[in-house]
Amino acid sequence: MYQRHFAFTRLPFETLAETDELFESSARREAEARLGHLVELRGIGLLTGEVGSGKTTVCRRVAAQIHPGLHRVHYVSLTTGNVLDVYKEIAWELGLPIERSRATARQAIRSEISRLVTEAKQLPVLVIDEAHHLRNDVLEDLRLLTNFAMDAEQRLCLILVGLTELRRRLAMAMHESLSQRLVVRHHLTGLDRDEVDAYIKHRLRLSGCELPLFEAPAVEALFQSARGLPRQINRIAHYALSAAALQEAKTVNAEHLEQALEELRP
Repeated sequence: MYQRHFAFTRLPFETLAETDELFESSARREAEARLGHLVELRGIGLLTGEVGSGKTTVCRRVAAQIHPGLHRVHYVSLTTGNVLDVYKEIAWELGLPIERSRATARQAIRSEISRLVTEAKQLPVLVIDEAHHLRNDVLEDLRLLTNFAMDAEQRLCLILVGLTELRRRLAMAMHESLSQRLVVRHHLTGLDRDEVDAYIKHRLRLSGCELPLFEAPAVEALFQSARGLPRQINRIAHYALSAAALQEAKTVNAEHLEQALEELRP
């Protein structure tokens, strides 16, 4: 409805498919740099953040930036099962047949990782998303999965991505071995106040709008309510644009933001 009213070429706050269209925030740049360093180190890393902070987006961006001939990125998001369930998901990503036992599944995965490194000359990068759902025994098995030649060789880069609670869990005594192996730990924060204004303008520009569509009080209200989290900004801005279009307004004001927040309240 509001796409026609504001003459957008596309919906401005929908999920972006192309990584080169992503907004360059300071928090995202730092996260990408740290994960890029992790890939170079071939180690285990931890990326945490609140819901909607852009963790998966950062991983997409890093995957798009690293050399496809030297690295092979595998993404796993099924993290609620047991060790064998997770191994099956990893094996499927690696193009391996599904094994029925935990030991044979682990060995098949390790053999494929070694083949990629020694024969294909490619470093596997395994991204485990929603890792805060992983059971304790799964976390320990993933650590063992990265152990090659009695820890003398690094053949797998493992990136654990999850909510803030994952950082707290890994600080527990039972995960001390895994915690000591983490070579990169990073918490992704949201956009700051100035970046929210720039972010909105960036998304509107991608939709063919160069006008300052959101009034300053509306931007402030959007920053406060979304806490700088991109996904929340997108949701609220979408509803605010709808409210403005219903009133046939030319800009989005603080009242439209309040109407959007009211709609989103449970």
